[in-house]
Amino acid sequence: MWTGLINAYKPYLPVSDTTPIVSLHEGNTPLIPIQNMAAHWGIPAKWYVKFEGLNPTGSFKDRGMCMAVTKAKEAGMTRVICASTGNTSASAAAYAAKAGMGCVVLIPKGKIALGKLSQAMMHGATVIQIDGNFDLALQIVRDIAEKEPIALVNSVNPYRIEGQKTGAFEIIDQLSDAPDYHVMPVGNAGNITAYWKGYTEFYNAGKATKRPKMIGFQAEGAAPIVRGHVIPDPETIATAIRIGNPASWKTAEAARDESGGFIGMVSDATITQFQQQLAQKDGVFCEPACAVAIAGVIEAAKRYTFTKDDTIVSIITGHGLKDPDHAISVSTTPIVVEATYEAVSKAIFSN
Repeated sequence: MWTGLINAYKPYLPVSDTTPIVSLHEGNTPLIPIQNMAAHWGIPAKWYVKFEGLNPTGSFKDRGMCMAVTKAKEAGMTRVICASTGNTSASAAAYAAKAGMGCVVLIPKGKIALGKLSQAMMHGATVIQIDGNFDLALQIVRDIAEKEPIALVNSVNPYRIEGQKTGAFEIIDQLSDAPDYHVMPVGNAGNITAYWKGYTEFYNAGKATKRPKMIGFQAEGAAPIVRGHVIPDPETIATAIRIGNPASWKTAEAARDESGGFIGMVSDATITQFQQQLAQKDGVFCEPACAVAIAGVIEAAKRYTFTKDDTIVSIITGHGLKDPDHAISVSTTPIVVEATYEAVSKAIFSN
């Protein structure tokens, strides 16, 4: 029985036999081949999505949060705090509840998907909305955590990176080696940092024969790394990556450069296009931010010559149900007919 990523990868994590592990049995997410998308776009490589939306709270954040909350509990903390565009708040609230700890989350007012906000509220977190963006919220919680006895669990917490690196461990275990290309969304940039760390550790341990090119994508309206400067007021439909000053900016660039990869950007229209295509062609429903990891493969094909021997992994960081309002807004409306055989039959066969 799978009992969570800390138990699965304990030798590679900063825990001991006395560490009070806080787990919701996160990890062990599927690696799903997306042959239909590959065929549609003429991608000859073996293309997979790592569906992190199937973690307990519906996003990859659970990997890092289980470690951050575990170490906070080990340190004797009774409360945790974070700034969030959504997924971090949901995960922090859930793991704090599991640990019997209090949780405080700061969110930008009106800039968070309701699916994520509802999770934080249901888990009993104290939710504080501010008139400002994520970057300001992060600065406030960092200041509070420096002065008060409360544990900061954003990705600036090194234990978050330790937990998130296990995604790379799993991919290597699932493929029996590292992929050739790893494509993912970049928001606060902790995840690309963590995956590169994981690939490097397993490569150095002799569990992989290679390390992948790390390819990250941002939304055009929130692409500080691509543009080379802070974006004061980032805007994109992809709320999970609506960040103008990533906390892990430098380590993300290091992962890009050391791996021979790149970080690019795509438009909101492209994000919506690929979110719909992935759902309609291969049955995987992702939140908008994840779609950049699908569109990014098509962009990467302009730089690299993919072959049938190559393996590509795109990270689906969150489930589509995190932001149902956006999904509904860009989908066709239901057909309304009378409740008769004739009316339903006509609606089916005349369309």
